[in-house]
Amino acid sequence: MVARRDWTQRWWNSIPWQDRIVSSIAVLDELSQGDFPSRKAAIKMLDSIELLTITDAISEIVEAYISHQLMPADPFGDALHLAIASYHRCDFLVTWNCKHLANANKFGQIRRINGILGLYVPTLVTPLELLGEDALP
Repeated sequence: MVARRDWTQRWWNSIPWQDRIVSSIAVLDELSQGDFPSRKAAIKMLDSIELLTITDAISEIVEAYISHQLMPADPFGDALHLAIASYHRCDFLVTWNCKHLANANKFGQIRRINGILGLYVPTLVTPLELLGEDALP
């Protein structure tokens, strides 16, 4: 967890700020409910970025993900994060969730379901992947 926190901070500090960096209220809610030492700092990171809206269409996408068993049946979890990024056509969804999101074995299924739904497919990556060579000592 310490390494992930450090890699995330290094990635955050290396972002070219001419890029449009966004998040959502779903991420803010998830961070607010967490119980970890750097929770306040993580929430504060979101102060400076745009929060994407959650629409009725996104709720329908979440339902489709769950009904196709693409994501777990928690409408406020992974399905919501993917639906927001897909609906708003985000280039990347940056996450440490390697079970349901940043997982090469799930990507084909995500691409198939998003194709059926006529949705954009964001690239699903961890902060470490975006650091590239900068992550190496």
